Amino acid sequence: MPAVVLTLGDDISTDVIYPGRYMATVLPSETPQFAFADLAGFNTRLKSGEIPPGSVIAAGKNFGCGSSREQAVSTLKGYELTVVAGSFARIFMQNAINLGLNLITAPGFEAAEGDTVEIVGEVIRNRTSGGRFAVLPLPKARQAILDAGGLISYTRQRLLKTLRTTDA
Repeated sequence: MPAVVLTLGDDISTDVIYPGRYMATVLPSETPQFAFADLAGFNTRLKSGEIPPGSVIAAGKNFGCGSSREQAVSTLKGYELTVVAGSFARIFMQNAINLGLNLITAPGFEAAEGDTVEIVGEVIRNRTSGGRFAVLPLPKARQAILDAGGLISYTRQRLLKTLRTTDA
């Protein structure tokens, strides 16, 4: 079961996730090294491989506010983290869906670092505290893109399906 590796409050800006001073580095293969660069301890844990893929960042409302930089998403996607938040900034959410970053909107979600969580359908359970929180599902079209691994993978799959149907 995934563990919560970082808890944050409301209004977490893309500048916190991926500081603007690193904007010269925009390749998705290079951006992860700057994830939460100003939270030195957490950044070091990420870069050392101490935090496994699927680990959870728990946040409050309006996660990913600020600039529309896609790198704030690619830096988290590089570690295959899951973000559970009360709500997400609109552009951050669309960038996350396009890049295939796992997002879960769960208003009122509460967790501490080290808690283990289980996501089952439209409920996220904090296995450590026993809390249960409703998940707001994405619209089906957005969920399909996320499930495919992002917009490029989704488009590729649809094109291949169309080609197979046309060739048959």
